[in-house]
Amino acid sequence: MALDIRKFIGRFVEEAKEHLGRLASGLSQLEQGAADTEQINSLFRSAHTLKGSSKMLKLESITQVAHSLEDLLSALRDERIAVNPYCIALLYQGVDALSDQVEQLTQQGQVNELSPSNRLLCEQLTAAAESQAIAAEVLSVPLESAAVVADHTASSSQPELTASDTVRVKLDKLEELIKLMGELVSSHAGMRELAITARRLDQQLQQQLQGDLPLAMQKFSRDMRDIVLSQENLMQELHDKTLHMRMLPLAIVLDPAARLVRDMARSLGKQVECRIYGSEIELDRQMIDQLADPIIHLLRNALDHGIETPEVRQQKGKSAQGHLHISARQDAGWVVLEVRDDGAGLSLEAIGDKALKKGLISSEQLAEMSEQQIADLIFEPGFSTSNMITEFSGRGVGMDVVKRSIVDDLQGMISLQTRPDEGTCITMRLPLSLAMMRVLLIRAGQQILGFTAQYVTELLSIAPSAMISVAERNAVIIRNEFVPVIQLVELLNLPQESVSNKSLSRTRNDVLLLVISVHNEKLALVVDELLDERDLVIKQLPEHLRTHPLISGMVTTGHNELVSLIHVPYVLDIARKARQPATSRTQVAQDKPKKRILVVDDSLNTREIERDVLEAWGYHVTLAEHGQEGLDKALAEEFDAVLTDVEMPVMDGFTLTARLREHERYRECPIIIITSREKESDRRRGMEVGADAYIVKGNFDQNSLVDTLKVLLD
Repeated sequence: MALDIRKFIGRFVEEAKEHLGRLASGLSQLEQGAADTEQINSLFRSAHTLKGSSKMLKLESITQVAHSLEDLLSALRDERIAVNPYCIALLYQGVDALSDQVEQLTQQGQVNELSPSNRLLCEQLTAAAESQAIAAEVLSVPLESAAVVADHTASSSQPELTASDTVRVKLDKLEELIKLMGELVSSHAGMRELAITARRLDQQLQQQLQGDLPLAMQKFSRDMRDIVLSQENLMQELHDKTLHMRMLPLAIVLDPAARLVRDMARSLGKQVECRIYGSEIELDRQMIDQLADPIIHLLRNALDHGIETPEVRQQKGKSAQGHLHISARQDAGWVVLEVRDDGAGLSLEAIGDKALKKGLISSEQLAEMSEQQIADLIFEPGFSTSNMITEFSGRGVGMDVVKRSIVDDLQGMISLQTRPDEGTCITMRLPLSLAMMRVLLIRAGQQILGFTAQYVTELLSIAPSAMISVAERNAVIIRNEFVPVIQLVELLNLPQESVSNKSLSRTRNDVLLLVISVHNEKLALVVDELLDERDLVIKQLPEHLRTHPLISGMVTTGHNELVSLIHVPYVLDIARKARQPATSRTQVAQDKPKKRILVVDDSLNTREIERDVLEAWGYHVTLAEHGQEGLDKALAEEFDAVLTDVEMPVMDGFTLTARLREHERYRECPIIIITSREKESDRRRGMEVGADAYIVKGNFDQNSLVDTLKVLLD
């Protein structure tokens, strides 16, 4: 991959001007006899750095002048020659020549080949470094030559006083500035609350005075609100620009990846082409620093167990060279980062076997898991399908570390997709910055809590009658999907709202649901009130609280109160663990084998809820997440009945039903379609492809489902 030096030129110019300033200042001290050994060393290091940096960027003429300057400074440092007017004059001319070249680079984006005058200067610098005696003998002549060079330089390039368009700021100072800006934005939220309070008092006073409010008071209230809102917008813009100063391109992490891939592939005897897209997209430096390790983990896994050797690829009909693509794109306030390979894909069989051996799941649980659920097992701590631990991790080693970094540390999300012999794609969704994020502030009982927006799907207000009872738990149907409903105060054991406050705050009997999600899993939390939704500055937890899994950070409200940010993945974990096995409502004879039911639905929540209902009535349930997986499982095993959704990826429910009816063992097997499609034409199509029953999710009743299944199975 050719090196594009254009994006590094600005950085080089900025650094070169700093070193040239040090050289000029140091030479002045050297000329006055005030320079010591360490100062001469400093001059040498500056010339050496300029030589190395310019050489990397193939700026040959700058490299030659810096190299000659370095030679003379090296001789002075080693005391091979003594400081004399001739050396000082040559060093000044060398610094001037470098300054002219850097200025040319700044204006034109490139530097010309070494001019005759600069070539002569380089020869004089090198000659002066070789022998003090030679320099002393020809002292008068080189000085004349030097004058000629100086005259030539002056005639060809008039010196100009120009100011740099960049300023270097130490990172700790920038961090202090951002922290102060964050505090300012947070504190100004109190002014916003005061403006709201002033408006409310204004309205109350108007009601008491029956609209006869003095004009001066009306104007004061209006002006106060306008000024506060105007200042808020200005401070928000100022804070955004301050944060932007800390943004860095992803190229810092991604560009070195190509070389890393080549080196690792070579050591593994594989041929791999690495392509990078979107490296110009910027992220907060705080996040850039934490991305390197997860990216390295993913690259190692892809190269070790993902991409095959050239011989194996050719046997599969693939090209000998594997492909590894790293791409980044911006999606609103998020950055989506993908690492994709065209290798063998994950071995679901190997993952399942390893999970059984490690005791992560039982054989019954494995049989009920979808392909995606099996693949996601690689995110379990310490999970690996590799038979040998080497410096290159097998796909899965360290994936728990990657997940923890992306989800816990960077407040993002991670998912994977894999297909046999087509490869694997790991997708990471990251916020642009952790310093400020969109936050919903809610009240649950007596507690105010915050939820970052990336985990919030929607906010719903529904009538209690809209909820359904499924497997002794509440649920709600949202767009063809069963979503469990749970009280947030009960889940987190929060203090309950007092009866008096509850009667004052509730004007309707509706239930307010905050729907949260991670990947395909959703949960509807019952909350009491939505207080605010806005961009807020995220404060880190104190050291003693950073290991708390439920809290991811803190925000400050307009009343200067600290509010905990809830870590949604952990909430889903504890909700899952809190789910108790449903009590069986019917006594199943011990000697009678359980009927085996296949449930096919692309919604994780719907699959889990339907399984809970059926297991509560004594059925053995196996799950599949789309029609093709359902068909594969149905043909690999034998089931007594099939429940399927209609709208699913890969293969829909109508097609699955028709395909099942083509096989002898499923021609008489009960097939029930459970969907949100209510049109009569959809019902007719379901019957035409061979379904025995058609249940609309909006009218779902678990007793009706069980009764229908009993009738069809008897």
